[in-house]
Amino acid sequence: MAKLFRAVIMGPPGSGKGTISERIAQRFGLTRLSSGDFIRENIAANTDAGVLAKTYIERGLLVPDHVMTRLLLPRLEEMTRHSWLMDGFPRTLAQAEALNSTCDLDLVISLNIPYETLKERLSDRWIHPASGRVYNMGFNPPHVQGRDDISGEPLIQHDDDKPEALVARLRHYKDVAKPIIDLYKSKGILHTFSGTETDRIWPYINSLLSTKIPMEGTHRTQRPCTRGY
Repeated sequence: MAKLFRAVIMGPPGSGKGTISERIAQRFGLTRLSSGDFIRENIAANTDAGVLAKTYIERGLLVPDHVMTRLLLPRLEEMTRHSWLMDGFPRTLAQAEALNSTCDLDLVISLNIPYETLKERLSDRWIHPASGRVYNMGFNPPHVQGRDDISGEPLIQHDDDKPEALVARLRHYKDVAKPIIDLYKSKGILHTFSGTETDRIWPYINSLLSTKIPMEGTHRTQRPCTRGY
C-alpha cells in the first residue's frame, strides 16, 4: 500500500484556495475535501448536523466548532485508505486541535495574499448559492452575465464580499488564523506562499509537493483517522 498523504490548505477569503486545491488534487491524485461541500451535502441530506448547521447559516452566523467537527471528522474516518487535501477546515484553533487528535497531517499550505489583492478579488466575486460555484468578473466571469454556467440560475454577491464588510472580515481571519498557523509552524509542517497571482504562486507549491508526496511503492505506517473528539 502506498504511503498516505494528508494536507490542509489555509488562506483568507479570496486567496485562491479553491483554485489551488483543485490543481493540487488533479496534479497529485489527492482527494479534495471541502468543508463547504460537506455542509451543503449534509443540509441537502437533512442530517442532524446539517439541520443544525443550517440554523446558523440562515442567521448569517459562522457554524460553531462543535458542529463543524461533527460534520467533518466522521467523514475523515472513512478516508483511511485515501490521501487527501482539506480546504476550509480547520478555521479555528479548537477545530485544528480536534483534527490533530484525529489525524496526522503531513503538510499545511498557507496562502499569504496582500490586502489590496484580496479586496479587488472579493469585490468582483459572485456565487451560485445552491452549488457554491464561484465566479470572478475580472478573470473567471460566467458565460452569461449574472447567471450560473451550469444551471442558468442567478448569481449573488454575498454581503460580506461587499467593500464595506471586507476590512472586518479579513481582520477576523487574521486574528483567528494566527494561533492555527503558530500551531502548525511549531509542528514543522507549515509552508507559506506569498504573492498576488495564483499562476505565479502555483509553480512553487507544485515544486514543494513534488518533493513531499510519495510515489507508488513507498510505504509507511500512519495513524488512521480515528474518533478522538
